[in-house]
Amino acid sequence: MAVYAVGDLQGCLQPLKCLLQRVAFDPAQDQLWLTGDLVNRGPQSLETLRFLYAMREALVCVLGNHDLHLLAAAHNIERLKKADTLREILDAPDRDVLLDWLCQQKLMHYDAEREIALVHAGIPPQWSLKKALKCAAEVEEALRDEARLPLYLDGMYGNEPVKWDKELKGVTRLRVITNYLTRMRFCKADGTLDLKSKEGLGSAPSGYAPWFSHPARKTRGLKLIFGHWAALEGRCDEPGLFALDTGCVWGGALTLLNVDSGERHRCDCPENQP
Repeated sequence: MAVYAVGDLQGCLQPLKCLLQRVAFDPAQDQLWLTGDLVNRGPQSLETLRFLYAMREALVCVLGNHDLHLLAAAHNIERLKKADTLREILDAPDRDVLLDWLCQQKLMHYDAEREIALVHAGIPPQWSLKKALKCAAEVEEALRDEARLPLYLDGMYGNEPVKWDKELKGVTRLRVITNYLTRMRFCKADGTLDLKSKEGLGSAPSGYAPWFSHPARKTRGLKLIFGHWAALEGRCDEPGLFALDTGCVWGGALTLLNVDSGERHRCDCPENQP
């Protein structure tokens, strides 16, 4: 069995098919890990979801901020933004099946055999692996609870609080967990977030740094696959970290990683453009 991880798809289905064909991916025996942001901005968000759902038994998927935004827009159509390419999903006859499947996905995955984790954005420097998994599970529980789901989707938006506090309660607590795991790029050593800066490493505000660069980061030494940060262009010099968002939807490439060998494959299909 081969295990592959792929960066943010964002509705770019043809590059994914290109890469899976290149490595002779067999869903009957191989496994595909997804870094999240399966949909939005790209040309085939609905087709991408359908393709993935059809091979769901071969997938390990963590949710990204765009996936959560889709769920929120399905709950409240006023959340839909002009630049979103999600309307086709919301109007599809199989929308409920696809959205229910998304709600069952993780915010973080850890493969104990390989000692490697998968998350959309990252893990804040003050959290251990155990803490990150526990916090991710809190959001996953809310996503799977029909009574709590609307409250979470309504309350997950916003940049506050800027730092984790174990005394946080309710949707405020879930919001900061969500921001860490699906939106984070820059933070301070204590986990204080800046969610406005979205460019490359050199664009960090004063006092902030990339989440993975803090010397006292508690998950330093953990192998970790992440997406979200297209401006990194797949480059991360921290040992054991694999940045896979290479800006496919923005005209870049889609990157596929062989999790065990470390070999990377890139596809620069013309269909990347939204």
